[in-house]
Amino acid sequence: MANETFDAVRIGIVSVSDRASTGVYEDKGLPALRDWLTRALKNPITFEARLIPDEKERISQALVELVDAGCSLVLTTGGTGPARRDVTPEATLAVADKEMPGFGEQMRQISLKFVPTAILSRQVVVIRGESLIINLPGQPKSIQETLQGLPDTPGIFAAVPYCIDLIGGPYLETDDAVCRAFRPKSAVHPPK
Repeated sequence: MANETFDAVRIGIVSVSDRASTGVYEDKGLPALRDWLTRALKNPITFEARLIPDEKERISQALVELVDAGCSLVLTTGGTGPARRDVTPEATLAVADKEMPGFGEQMRQISLKFVPTAILSRQVVVIRGESLIINLPGQPKSIQETLQGLPDTPGIFAAVPYCIDLIGGPYLETDDAVCRAFRPKSAVHPPK
């Protein structure tokens, strides 16, 4: 409806890559996150973007800064594999109040439909204060698949709006053509 209004939301997006952060190659993570979120959410979005190297302290610092700046949702991409420099999960857990393991389990289930090496992925999802922090895979195609899901497998973003409701964040409205959010009937708000 033309007269509907949606809560404004501030979203942090972080691409973790030694090479992209030094200009060795173009970062594809931030554009992929921005594109998918812009299509999936009806809310007006203000993005806070960071492109940083695979350094635990820098990652943790960026996450804290984004949460403190009012980002109710922070998504990271990259740095979740088993390589020595992959420290995004450790940096994320270091700033967490609560861990939400179901999200990481679902991301690996989706990725396993494509590659057996999905079991090497270590994405974590945590709550810090009133913010949800999600580690996503590094490839744009994998970002979309894990957020949006597949015809036979729900993506993780279906649970994000209700999770953010429960931790005190803004009411997120999704475009059902991209990703249908799930809320119990008692938690659904009528259009404004």
